[in-house]
Amino acid sequence: MKKTKRDRIHQLLLFIFISSSIHLAHSDDSRTNGAGLVIEETLVTAQRRKEQQKTVPISIATLSGKSYDAIYSSGEDIQALANRVPSLYVESSNGRIAPRFYMRGLGNVDFDLAASQPVSVIFDDVVQENVVLKSFPLFDIEQVEVIRGPQGALFGRNTTAGIVKFQSRKPTEDTSGYIRTGYGTYDTVNVEGAVGGTLIEDKIFARISLLSQNREDWIDNAFTGEDNVFGGYHELAGRAQLLFAPTDDFSALVNYHIRDLDGSQTAFRANVFTTGSNDLNENYNRDTVFYDDGDNNTQKYEGSGASLKIDWNIGNVVFTSVSAQEEANGSNTGDIDGGVAGTGPGFIPFSSATIDVGDIDQFTQEFRLANNNDAAWNWQIGTFYFDSDLKVTTDAGFNSATVNHQNTSWAVFAHTGYKLSPDLNLSAGIRFTDDEREFNSEGIDTIEVSADHISWDIGLNYAANELTSIYTRAANGFRGPTIQGRDVAFFGQPSVADSETILSYELGVKHDLFSKQLRLNAALFYYTINGLQLSAIGGASNSNRLLNAEEGVGQGFEVDIEFVPTPNLKITSGFSYNDTEIKDDDLFTAVCGSGQCTPTDPLNGSGDANINGNPFQGAPKTTFNITLRYQIPRGDSGLWFVFTDWAYQGETNLALYESREFITDGQYEGGLRLGYMNTIRNYEFALFSRNITDEDNTKGFVDFNNNTGFVNEPRITGVEFHYNF
Repeated sequence: MKKTKRDRIHQLLLFIFISSSIHLAHSDDSRTNGAGLVIEETLVTAQRRKEQQKTVPISIATLSGKSYDAIYSSGEDIQALANRVPSLYVESSNGRIAPRFYMRGLGNVDFDLAASQPVSVIFDDVVQENVVLKSFPLFDIEQVEVIRGPQGALFGRNTTAGIVKFQSRKPTEDTSGYIRTGYGTYDTVNVEGAVGGTLIEDKIFARISLLSQNREDWIDNAFTGEDNVFGGYHELAGRAQLLFAPTDDFSALVNYHIRDLDGSQTAFRANVFTTGSNDLNENYNRDTVFYDDGDNNTQKYEGSGASLKIDWNIGNVVFTSVSAQEEANGSNTGDIDGGVAGTGPGFIPFSSATIDVGDIDQFTQEFRLANNNDAAWNWQIGTFYFDSDLKVTTDAGFNSATVNHQNTSWAVFAHTGYKLSPDLNLSAGIRFTDDEREFNSEGIDTIEVSADHISWDIGLNYAANELTSIYTRAANGFRGPTIQGRDVAFFGQPSVADSETILSYELGVKHDLFSKQLRLNAALFYYTINGLQLSAIGGASNSNRLLNAEEGVGQGFEVDIEFVPTPNLKITSGFSYNDTEIKDDDLFTAVCGSGQCTPTDPLNGSGDANINGNPFQGAPKTTFNITLRYQIPRGDSGLWFVFTDWAYQGETNLALYESREFITDGQYEGGLRLGYMNTIRNYEFALFSRNITDEDNTKGFVDFNNNTGFVNEPRITGVEFHYNF
């Protein structure tokens, strides 16, 4: 079977390359598109300098413009990116805090604030390492870059799966801005806007961006008899940027940002799966929960951060410094069992509720030197320092414990690109990283772990002609050792996972067809991970334990397509296939503590499941997305438009062990946007609907004392107005 899957992947890639070659054989590079329908080149910063996407030997997808705006019409948080880009998935069991990212099948389902992830998130050149920092609201965004595969040479540790990179709009000389406001179901009110321009001519420029997202509570608590006590949120965020650029050779950009969230934790729902089935049963009602604990699952967080980026051209060399301080603090409360012990829904043997209070501080400093000319050889060298302090207090009701995680890391790196010929470019990088962690808690001996590693990458990009690039890449990266201490609050001991290292191979094509009316980017990848870090969560003890599997293997492909067949129609589409496998004959984990699940893995004498051969946890095996925008011009400046987008998620194993209840397949969500745009007066009016078919999609589970589950957001329908100036 596995050989057949591998052959299928090879055949698909061969088909892509043959199709490209046929088109090359019959194309005329000198011809032009008389209709002017040419897809513009996309600039990316995956190699820490602006480059055309098709010249970079990395699988990269970008998201911006109308597609991005449509996804965030209904006040969605960062999780809205899930399945919108091939091989990228995002979910959370912590509401709008602590999202979990997966790429190419690789992620981490750990819900704790100390969780380590193999997907790095970068906001405005600053890495956001902690899961809370990764949840900063998205607004006034210029572009999202999804950089797939290990990025350890230029971006460091904990990028074994890839990077999601957000770039906000920067201050400019011209006065400009926008306001966007919308109203929808459940009194959802979203307002965002920005204004910027010159403060002192030719010297100082500024931009201020603001966001307000609000939804009223809409879920009833049937146990207490309270209506509309849960499910809402009030999110305020802002960003102020000041750019000092007195000459063309020097600039200093100050970025200060804040957030204030008061909302609801994830809605845990007891016994919504019947033993032997993964279908939502009669206990499930989207509008109702049964809570006796958790203060209706409240969630409050505040955060702020500041960064200073300096670029200084000195001759043919540019010096870059990025200094940043980030902090966040707040609390989550949750009725984890999702119901009432002895009352239901279904059988709940005992109550479980927790309160988590987190306090995060992070400091980073990076220095880089790079050439700034157009020579055949380009290079950059740099150093990086990271220091973070995380304090988490967990109150389990019967016991409370405070744990402290400290993490320091430093690195030196170098990267180069060289034109071996006019059509063949070499790219290579190397990085040395030293990573140290320390764990402290009252009554527990101090735990210290450390590791150092040399990560690297090398790639070749061949420009077959103006329309086609073919590339190959090999990369090595690592995720540092991890300590998990949540079990201390449950009278347990901390657990430690050793470093994991990845070796990845990639082959891809970036091809424009039909006189640049259609763009196709495709990549085939294969990777092996030594010491794969896993999180075993739940079971009878509801523990949170770290494991290392001997090896993990992943293989698959992703395809991105952008097509403009007529001046008034644009289509985008993407597909990914991620086949992953845990390889460790002697690795066992506990199954559900309730006894209400149906494990399909071999069990040992203790009832633990052998997870050898299982797929990686939490990530979809296949994803598919498509968007379509059609517009009808009206007069000289107006146009009517319709935009629809759909995302499909294939088979997803929610647990480390395989069980009939905790697996999903065939889930999808769609959106629709209808409106009018005036291109001279720069305004847009639209009606929108997100999750338009009101799908009830399972996103996760809790298995320790019943079959608890949680689901996606409901359908939100509303109206929106957008004005640019």
